[in-house]
Amino acid sequence: HTAYRRQRQMCIRDRNRMEILVTGANRGIGAALLDGYAALGIPAMGTSRDGAVGLKLDVTDPDSISELGRHYAERRLDLLVCNAAVFLDRGRSIEELAAEDWARTMAVNVTGVAETVRVLLPALRRSSGAKIAIISSQMASQERARGGSYVYRASKAAVLNFGRNLAQDLRSEGIAVGTYHPGWVRTEMGGPDAELSGSEAAEGLIARFEALDMSLTGCFETWDGRDHPL
Repeated sequence: HTAYRRQRQMCIRDRNRMEILVTGANRGIGAALLDGYAALGIPAMGTSRDGAVGLKLDVTDPDSISELGRHYAERRLDLLVCNAAVFLDRGRSIEELAAEDWARTMAVNVTGVAETVRVLLPALRRSSGAKIAIISSQMASQERARGGSYVYRASKAAVLNFGRNLAQDLRSEGIAVGTYHPGWVRTEMGGPDAELSGSEAAEGLIARFEALDMSLTGCFETWDGRDHPL
């Protein structure tokens, strides 16, 4: 028991030294993740478009992306959580969609993730055992195509594909990449009838991020640790 307590204390100290960044942390799952880390006594930094929470970051603005890169120019980053996303086509038919809906969604949900990873790779490479966690959705699944939400589904499928290929390219560098379905969460995006509270989703996701290593790189998992159908 004494050895177990000593090991656990060492683990907590190691986690407290981690450098964590969560994008899109001003509300929803991102805010819940920051709260979850705070409850564990683990410091984590967030981003928001207006800078009201943590660092200012608009993932569709090249200047904002570049500024994030400069902020981490000489810093180490152990865990990057790419969470910033939009859902613009909820409840809308294909006839109701405009090209701008596709462009804006892809810019945030796909290009925004890729650009964030790109500028932060130097900081991740300064870490020993760095991790990248990408928040996708069960709506990315090709096996569970249930119709509707065409733009959001396509964007989440694209970012899932990005994450799985990124995992292969970074494998030789020892940087693990995981993609996750956060559950149906009671947020502005998930709606009031969703199954999970933000804190429940965050607790599960934090456990997934902690478990992520090179043996799991390229995974697509649910918030509670199940493999998700592709």
